[in-house]
Amino acid sequence: MEPQSLPPSEAAAWVVDRQADAPSPEAGPHTDVVVRVEAELVACMAERRLVDLDVAPGGVAPADALTAFVLRGGSRLRARCVWWGWLAGGGPDAGEASRSPVGLAVALELLQASALVHDDVMDGSRTRRGGPALHVLFSTAHRRAGWCGDAAAYGTAQAVLAGDLALMWAEDVFRSVPLDVPVRRRADRTWRSMLAEMVAGQHLDLRLQAEGSECPEAALRTAELKTALYSVARPLELGAVAAGAADDVTRILHEYGRRIGLAFQLRDDLLGVYGDPTKTGKPSGDDIRSGKRTYLTAVALRLARKAASPEAENRIRATLGDPLASGTALRAFRELLVQLGAVQAVEARISALADEAVALLGDEALAPESALPLERLARRVAKGTVT
Repeated sequence: MEPQSLPPSEAAAWVVDRQADAPSPEAGPHTDVVVRVEAELVACMAERRLVDLDVAPGGVAPADALTAFVLRGGSRLRARCVWWGWLAGGGPDAGEASRSPVGLAVALELLQASALVHDDVMDGSRTRRGGPALHVLFSTAHRRAGWCGDAAAYGTAQAVLAGDLALMWAEDVFRSVPLDVPVRRRADRTWRSMLAEMVAGQHLDLRLQAEGSECPEAALRTAELKTALYSVARPLELGAVAAGAADDVTRILHEYGRRIGLAFQLRDDLLGVYGDPTKTGKPSGDDIRSGKRTYLTAVALRLARKAASPEAENRIRATLGDPLASGTALRAFRELLVQLGAVQAVEARISALADEAVALLGDEALAPESALPLERLARRVAKGTVT
């Protein structure tokens, strides 16, 4: 049982138990870095969450919900990218110094939690990571308790607070990572750029939705800002900077990460339409019903126009954004995108991005052994096996 379903006192005990059971961060050099990051996340959440108990005794507090949300999963892709960037920059894979990339990875996981919680509010998503989105969790708690006021508005407000809390914790952890002064300056620049890009990407996403944009290029730019840079490019760059890497190394990693991050988002867009909910953690078809303006749908509309098929255009527009679209309508929508060649076009774009990224890894500035996990990541994204 997770803390989101427990009274505050029992939730606190749950976190302490997780902290005690977590693998030691002193594990050997061949231990998966995610194990170390998970251990640090548990310790971080326990330390910060307990401070919140005196502020909000009773009910489900933002820190309770956030703790459960962060610890119940995710791919930890950003954590891995920080680590790979660190190794590519010449950082050691064990010892005291290797705590720095682990700390940066924890900060990124908290930043990711903030982005997801806020994103779910803005998109009206009901589920995340195999459980209820936080705004749904809080509104459900409100209704069950029979409290006054609007349950949905309460859930939204509390989720915004939880997302803000995650952002504050992320900043706190980032600032606590021990880095030399020159390295800290470079890391700060990367961190600030990443935060600005995330906000710009979310703004552009909302704007394109409001405009009803059908431009593939605008969808790609949104995906780059909203996901590609902060999911892969900036984490790789941040890890390399922390290791004191030369500018040519960070440049290569950034360009590799921009391409793979974009391919990753295009893959995610396909999963939003065709994915298995048991694997993605969210219902298949949500992106269609919410009218999400993705590269996939923009390409489909462009191909329909190219084929001079107004009927196909009208069918796409009629289903995209219809919150009451039936299962039959969703199946017809999926089939139409395949018939138009949109899915094949997106797959081709993903493969091309992966190939371009792998080609960058041949630069002599990168040690061959540090490029291996990045090449594997590129191939997995291309094949659709990243989880």
